Amino acid sequence: MKYLSLVLSISLLATRTFSQEDPVELAEGFPAEEEIGELETTVVSSTPTRLKPNVRKSYTSSVVISDAEPITVPVISTATRTPKTNFEAPYIVDSLLSDELANRSVRSLPEAFEQTPGVLVQKTAHGQGSPFIRGFTAYHNLLLIDGIRLNNAVFRSGPNQYWNTVDSQGLSGIELVKSQGSVIYGSDAVGGTVQALTRRPEYAEEGVYTGGRSYSRYATAENSYIQRNEFTVSEAGKYGLILGGTYKDFGNIRAADLGTLPFTGYDEWDADAKLELFLNDKTRLTLFHQQVHIDDASRVHKTKFAVPFAGTTVGDENARVLDQSRILSYAQLEGAADSPFFDHYVVSLSHQQQEEERFRERGDGRIDIQGFTVDSYGAQVQFDKYLEFTDLSYGVDYYQDQISSFRNDFNADGSFKGAKIQGPVGDDGTYHLLGAFVNSSTPIGDRLTFDVGGRFTYAEADINRVEDPASGDEISIQNSWQNFVGSGRLSYQLDDADQFRLFGGVSQAFRAPNASDLSRLDSNRSSEIETPAPNLDPEHFMTYEIGIKAETGKVSGSLSYFYTQVNDLILRTPTGRVVDGLDEVTKLNSGDGYVQGVEISGNYQVNDQWNLFAGFAYQDSQVSTFPTSAPVLRDEVLSRLLPLNGFGGIRWENHDNSVWVEGIVTVFDDADRLSTSDVRDTQRIPVGGTPGYTLVTLRSGWQATENLLLTTGVENILDEAYRTHGSGQNEPGANVFIGAEIKF
Repeated sequence: MKYLSLVLSISLLATRTFSQEDPVELAEGFPAEEEIGELETTVVSSTPTRLKPNVRKSYTSSVVISDAEPITVPVISTATRTPKTNFEAPYIVDSLLSDELANRSVRSLPEAFEQTPGVLVQKTAHGQGSPFIRGFTAYHNLLLIDGIRLNNAVFRSGPNQYWNTVDSQGLSGIELVKSQGSVIYGSDAVGGTVQALTRRPEYAEEGVYTGGRSYSRYATAENSYIQRNEFTVSEAGKYGLILGGTYKDFGNIRAADLGTLPFTGYDEWDADAKLELFLNDKTRLTLFHQQVHIDDASRVHKTKFAVPFAGTTVGDENARVLDQSRILSYAQLEGAADSPFFDHYVVSLSHQQQEEERFRERGDGRIDIQGFTVDSYGAQVQFDKYLEFTDLSYGVDYYQDQISSFRNDFNADGSFKGAKIQGPVGDDGTYHLLGAFVNSSTPIGDRLTFDVGGRFTYAEADINRVEDPASGDEISIQNSWQNFVGSGRLSYQLDDADQFRLFGGVSQAFRAPNASDLSRLDSNRSSEIETPAPNLDPEHFMTYEIGIKAETGKVSGSLSYFYTQVNDLILRTPTGRVVDGLDEVTKLNSGDGYVQGVEISGNYQVNDQWNLFAGFAYQDSQVSTFPTSAPVLRDEVLSRLLPLNGFGGIRWENHDNSVWVEGIVTVFDDADRLSTSDVRDTQRIPVGGTPGYTLVTLRSGWQATENLLLTTGVENILDEAYRTHGSGQNEPGANVFIGAEIKF
């Protein structure tokens, strides 16, 4: 079956958290890439894997295990940092491998989750997407790149654009773990934790190998073109190098009923390099560098060029244009050791620099240019010990963000007016995030597995230059917080054949106020400006979850219910003041309440050629807030709450899996459960809420030769005029795409 060969474990030494591999099929008699169950010895091996004729040859550094049979099942590790099958894991995990990303013609990282129950992919602009996961977005979701935090101290609340700075074309896979991650990864992992796994070098079965890959994608209604090129040189068991680059040209969107949407296009170029050095048969050193640059991404809904939809209003600015750059470099040493304290270790050092510059021209011709630079330095170490009675992971991580920001104002005649004390966040700031964690997975009897863990977190902010919005004077902000969170999860085998599993548990989450919460001074939503809030406390969350999974061979799927208790949620609150012509809002720990929901996903393999799949999600919430400047609390839904939605599809493949066709119908109900802040956001949300819509998509692919894959399809076949709830623009109308992947 094609999916059984595609959805294989992404290779690593003993945990996929920090290193990954394109999916391959293991041949009989060769060692498995991941161990499932008790692990007696962990050895980094130079054993090659043999592939089917239509799959590219690839060398893997396999985990060799004692007295174990080869396995060909998907393995995930983001939630626990240790390998588990998705079926065994006591939580919901959604994953995509590189083949599925190409087959779906995924344009950006946020859009990879459009067929994920419980996720709403909001887009403030075409280049500024932000998924809402179980009701939470922005800094309430944690994004990792090969285990390195993308989140930093300047991440703002509400939908932000930073997930778009990860090149989806340079990934070998994505994992999303919902409501589970604070114990393992610390602050921010509330709604979900996403692991973006970058591509690795390819290897021959022995000796030197050189090769490459070219991927092209063109889409009509997006008026877009993507080109990805890769080159690999390696020697089995010694080294491997992969160099990659991506260019993206997005033109203006053609939306149904509205025509061409001005200034929605932008350009992007990306580059990456990864060098793997096998120091011995037990140790691998990985050196990685990645750059992403996004130019001229406009936030059109704030400008007079926005095209109204269903009664939305139009902004009054002449231009609001954003440039973004992000550079990530890391070194990771990973291997096995014969130690009484650990069998496997990962040591990681990283540096990430994020730059942002925004150009704004107001309706009267005044101009301001603002931005920031954040240098994030990270160090982390993880140890794994496989004992007779439990699998244990523990470690320490530390991140330091060094922040500088600026704002320069110009008069309408172009003359320089002056420089502000700070940009969108406080200037000359340092933010520290230190954590220590331990997690174990223990079998209890023959059917029950108990996962339990805890983390201590210390956070400290020191921001030297902040503008007092009332007086205009320079002030500083210093504060620190500490917290302990725990998690306990169960997985229970319901039948002897292990086809049904009951899972559930309780997980705490914690988020310390970051530099953006404390010091932000920037325009927000339709007609608001957010001002600094130096005296915030941490947010606390508790998620209860129960569900059932099935894996019978023909039928697979899951049903889950979650309830997240929310305490001290940081929310924007109106003050009644007007600053620079905008209504002032500032942040308070005003939110107490809950988010709850039901998620269903399923797959039915009718026969070797036909497959049916579907998903469904419903969410509800109630959180206390101050909707006006009056000191009166009111219970409201969370902003941009996911409307009732579902999808269903059918897929056909020919007997040799070289040709496939699938059709999908997606339905979203009216998004009419609105908070007060949603009602005020008239540029993005129509009066009464965002109208529901139905989308029909047809996709197909043809493996023409061993080295040539062609894909094509039509999205939004009905040419329906729609926008995702809370977005600043409509999505493309009927959109024909074509893609080609060439390997050489």
